[in-house]
Amino acid sequence: MQIIKDQQLCENSWHYVADAAAELPVGNICVSFSRWLNASTALLHHDGLLGVRISPSDNIASLAGSLDRISLIELDFPTFADGRLFSFAWLLRSRYHFEGEIRAVGHYLPDQTFYLSRVGVNAFEPEKPEQLALILGHFQDFTAKYQDSVN
Repeated sequence: MQIIKDQQLCENSWHYVADAAAELPVGNICVSFSRWLNASTALLHHDGLLGVRISPSDNIASLAGSLDRISLIELDFPTFADGRLFSFAWLLRSRYHFEGEIRAVGHYLPDQTFYLSRVGVNAFEPEKPEQLALILGHFQDFTAKYQDSVN
């Protein structure tokens, strides 16, 4: 499936690994926050890049010491009305100086794209592939910017 990364369409080279999966696929993998906390030492031996999927209830401060070994943070939006992940993206970029990919997944609205990009999200994986063009169009929604941005 295609995603948007740095405002360009590209192929998704990552695989999300559910907690119940015993075997890890070859290549770049993303695991849940709890799996990372419980098995990060073992995961570091995986042959591929590592990512962590976080939800609004996770404590991102727990990742601070590991961010140099993580290449992808997925922000898993359970509903479009929960804004805590916007704050997490901002904190990852500004406080923790995370330079890897921050990707929005789950139930975010295409018209939130502009705001998500302002707080540090640089990749988008919509639930419906037909939303890709719509999301790309939202990067230029506003020409005047009133708040600081991390980019």
